[in-house]
Amino acid sequence: MTDTELVELMAAVPEPMLHLSHAGEVAIANPEARALFGDWIEGRSCATVLRQPGLLGRIEAVQAGGAACEARMQMADQTGETQYRVRITPMGLPGPRGHRALLLHFTDITHLREAEEMRRDFVANVSHELRTPLTAVLGFIETLRGPAKDDVAARDRFLGIMEAEARRMNRLVSDLLSLSRVESQERQRPSGDVDLRAVLEGVIAALKPAAEDQDSDLTLETTDTDPALLMGDAGRTYRMRGDRDQLMQVFLNLTENALKYGGTGRPVTLWLGWEEGAGQLKGPVLRVDVIDRGDGIDPLHIPRLTERFYRVDTHRSRAMGGTGLGLAIVKHIVNRHRGRLRIQSQPGQGSVFSVILPPE
Repeated sequence: MTDTELVELMAAVPEPMLHLSHAGEVAIANPEARALFGDWIEGRSCATVLRQPGLLGRIEAVQAGGAACEARMQMADQTGETQYRVRITPMGLPGPRGHRALLLHFTDITHLREAEEMRRDFVANVSHELRTPLTAVLGFIETLRGPAKDDVAARDRFLGIMEAEARRMNRLVSDLLSLSRVESQERQRPSGDVDLRAVLEGVIAALKPAAEDQDSDLTLETTDTDPALLMGDAGRTYRMRGDRDQLMQVFLNLTENALKYGGTGRPVTLWLGWEEGAGQLKGPVLRVDVIDRGDGIDPLHIPRLTERFYRVDTHRSRAMGGTGLGLAIVKHIVNRHRGRLRIQSQPGQGSVFSVILPPE
């Protein structure tokens, strides 16, 4: 293969590639490699360009007659660390000093590393969430078979705790299955026709008894909007393209949270209206605000609220039956509907969870 053909071949590859001469200098760099390392690299020693002992050691071994192999390379910049898998392949016959020319192919595997870290964190979190109630249940079973075998009062108390722990595990498994299902559908745009006002009225009806039990007013408000922002009569009917069951799940979750964390005797308001979209959401969009008057959330926590198992107050969340997955499910459903979730809160001033949805 001529140098011209090799240049054309490497230019056709959409990932960084370097051709090293027998002397270990960068003879050819494709456009992606020049974008990664800089235009100055051609004619320079690979040690000057790469500067990573582990990778350079592998390159020297292959150059001296070793078999093709792979190595790892890390590069850091303002956005974080990127990890590459480097395939080192010998080319042609050895040169005068017995060294061979090499072809280096760089593949960005950062996403694979991040996925593996997410998997490990997920398994660790699930194991932790299940271990605690399982340990409690097993301990109570052992006690009921031994010291408390004939103690009726202790038996009833322990059975009540065991039931609560079993229900918590059941909620966790249900939320895990729901999250898995939502994630598998996230790239499939829903096609149903949904009246969002009817969805919110259903949420109000479902949670009205819980709100009355804690003496909290639960209301739905709608706001008329400038007709210039609306498409035909869409704004008057609040209709949109979506999955009714999933949207019901979103607003049930957000409203339940508002009631739980808003506190006894404090009202919760659902607000529905049209507004002009911004950014990638152009044109009229529907917005639903779920507003509580609770203790609020420190802004420090807000960016992480939709992470799996993230809790502002772990003990309080578990005591209220939370699994730490609700807002992660909400985020994925909103993403499936090509919408946005916005959270505004200040300590002592309550919270507003806004869901912004395109009608089409």
